[in-house]
Amino acid sequence: MKSNPKLKIVNDPIYGFITIPSPLVFDLIEHPYFQRLRRITQMGMSYLVYPGAQHTRFHHALGAMFLMRRAVLVLRTKEIEISLAEEEALYVAILLHDIGHGPFSHAMEHSIVDSVSHEEISLLFMNELNRQFDGKLDLAITIFKNEYPRKFLHQLISSQLDMDRLDYLRRDSFYTGVSEGNVNSQRLITMLNVKDDALVVEEKGIYSVEKFIIARRLMYWQVYLHKTSLVAEQLLLHVLKRAKELVQQGYELPASRALSFFLKENIKLEDFTNEVLDTFSQLDDYDIISAMKSWRHSEDFVLSELSDMLLYRKLLRIKLKNKPISEAKVAEKLNAVMEQHNLSQHEASYFVFQGSISNQAYSMDKDTINLIRKNGKVVDVAKASDQLNIEALSKRVVKYYICYPKRD
Repeated sequence: MKSNPKLKIVNDPIYGFITIPSPLVFDLIEHPYFQRLRRITQMGMSYLVYPGAQHTRFHHALGAMFLMRRAVLVLRTKEIEISLAEEEALYVAILLHDIGHGPFSHAMEHSIVDSVSHEEISLLFMNELNRQFDGKLDLAITIFKNEYPRKFLHQLISSQLDMDRLDYLRRDSFYTGVSEGNVNSQRLITMLNVKDDALVVEEKGIYSVEKFIIARRLMYWQVYLHKTSLVAEQLLLHVLKRAKELVQQGYELPASRALSFFLKENIKLEDFTNEVLDTFSQLDDYDIISAMKSWRHSEDFVLSELSDMLLYRKLLRIKLKNKPISEAKVAEKLNAVMEQHNLSQHEASYFVFQGSISNQAYSMDKDTINLIRKNGKVVDVAKASDQLNIEALSKRVVKYYICYPKRD
């Protein structure tokens, strides 16, 4: 029997060998839309804090698919019926769940496209790929949109204990070196089961779930919401907003064809034709880095200074507070920058700004992580835990920040 040349093996530093499960999955990975994810960093600007955080959305998508294969195997051994069509649809859906991310993962959806989320763009890509693959993604899209009758399948893709989170926590922990996030994803998967069409965790897995929730909280404060990463992400948004503002005022700025298009046009979700989607698919981190290397020589002080700050890690100072920043404090910092660099208030606002961040490791409001006891009773993990900290972690913690230039 001849081996299928499309069933390749990928060597992953986290899980070892990952086998591509089907020709359809192989062809999707080979598609230019998916290959673009090699050029999109998983953690945005976090490499300015954790130099090892250079891994990509491509890595993460393959890792999440590997965990999905483990989950399917575990559930089948527990006599949960999953058809071959459902199995492949799960692999396709988890593989493509992040395909809509733009450069540096989150920068695009808050700057040069008009409030279009990466989830919405992912679905646009999936629909276009479905057209190109003659409807072979129909079931994957139905499950992805949570329109399939068997709801636990969607939970494997998107929930508080999905394959997405189980991979990115462990992967980001590995590449940043922050050991607190190193969850035992495969132990958690081994404890999965299904009750009344909902994903549950067997009671003996409670301590693994507790560690997962605590690890998620620590990773958010220590990595994803690290104050240096936060100020770098905000500077990146400001660079793109300033570039878009200048281009729409008539300035000519050097940029790739794809980036130039999104700087010139105000693109909303309804404007995403196939042509616009194809242009978006040509954008990646390198477009932004290359543009900033040119923009640092711009005659516009704001664009030049912001680009220089990011390229050479000369970032703004950031202060985190438990209470909102007073308007008087913001005005004081704004006036100082206006006076020092002879800028208008609008121009100075690119260097002095405030905002808030929040962290909620676990939500008890909806889509909870449920344990199944030996007697068959299902209970929320926060109520089953003998540690009070799980319920405490369900409370949203908000912190407020102000960013402003450092004194020379």
